[in-house]
Amino acid sequence: MKTVSSQDPYAALRYSDFRFFISNTFLFSASILIQEVIVGYELYKMTHDPLALGLVGLAEVIPFIITSLFGGHIADQKNKITIMHISLVVILLGSVILYAAFQPGIYNALSQTQHLIVIYSVFALIGFAKGFYSPASSSLKPFLVPRTIYHNSSTWSSSFWQAGSITGPAIAGFLYAYVGLTNTLLIVIANFVICWVLLGMIKTRPEFPKITTPIVESLKEGFQFVFRTRIVLYAISLDLFSVLFGGVVAILPVFAEDILKVGPEGLGLLRAAPSIGSLLTMFAMAYYPPTHNAWRNMLIAVAGFGVFTIVFALSENYLLSCGALFATGVFDSVSVIVRQTILQIYPPDEMRGRVAAVNGMFVSSSNELGAFESGVMAKAFGTVPSVVIGGVFTIVVVTWIYFRSKDLFSVRLS
Repeated sequence: MKTVSSQDPYAALRYSDFRFFISNTFLFSASILIQEVIVGYELYKMTHDPLALGLVGLAEVIPFIITSLFGGHIADQKNKITIMHISLVVILLGSVILYAAFQPGIYNALSQTQHLIVIYSVFALIGFAKGFYSPASSSLKPFLVPRTIYHNSSTWSSSFWQAGSITGPAIAGFLYAYVGLTNTLLIVIANFVICWVLLGMIKTRPEFPKITTPIVESLKEGFQFVFRTRIVLYAISLDLFSVLFGGVVAILPVFAEDILKVGPEGLGLLRAAPSIGSLLTMFAMAYYPPTHNAWRNMLIAVAGFGVFTIVFALSENYLLSCGALFATGVFDSVSVIVRQTILQIYPPDEMRGRVAAVNGMFVSSSNELGAFESGVMAKAFGTVPSVVIGGVFTIVVVTWIYFRSKDLFSVRLS
């Protein structure tokens, strides 16, 4: 590998393999979300039942959780690009099935129940494939740049993922309105093919000797590493509990309609505010990385996320609410960059897939589980109290971990 300065804000982007990787990250995340948005909208038109939308996330997250540990085991002993290629083919197949299911001839021949079975089965298939794709992708990234610029690569990969997360939902509605459902699915299929090509352009192909220990022992090693490496365990725990209990995205329509009374137009900005804050902060972090006093910054970031979650819950002013959500995105991005840098530095090369799988099980699935938790808490305690409780719980977790991890304040990641 060529040598670049660790102080260069564009250091990671100077490596072609990393550029192909993050281009794939952007296109993959945008395409997955375009598909989820347009199929979800069509599903609601079909059923007029919001629970039907919640079941989409559940259908995807259950197989993801079940398979991700095994996916991490496979990622540690097989070609990671090959795993991602095969997973992409499975995801692409799911998109083709959706495209076929919404063709007029097939659509009219199926009952509503049969349509629901097809849709949920496809999202379960996608969740299954992502259980292999995600650990392979996460464990490939550290091999694409030198160790000295891990923090910079974490910033850029997070930025491109976040950009895809913003772009996908933003253009999904326009695509649905102007080119239609099935043509949008064709665009998604074409994007996945481009992702497949981008991955094939990555020349770095790290492989390791076959794991000889039984699979149960192999998977246990991943958990044992996480639980005995305190900085990894606490970093995952902070992110897990902040998203699981502090997230408000799933119930934003309630705030827009009943509390702030800004309607669907106002909901769009509320939904975009955290992502805009996150994306802008991640670009700033390329110049001012938060890894010098990493653990202090991580604790402040998660505490700030909890504080502004409470501010949002109590606000009755639309601009203040947007500002509070923007701030949650700012603090969340700092937390993400520090956590991803930790997960690149600490796991040994031969265990990266399994550690990534453990992280994915708890953190990546927390968005769907957090949406479910938000609905249950809002039903039980009311919308505003449920969000306040979530913010307070996040601050309590930060406080507890602060007293247990004071020795980690001396850790430097850059």
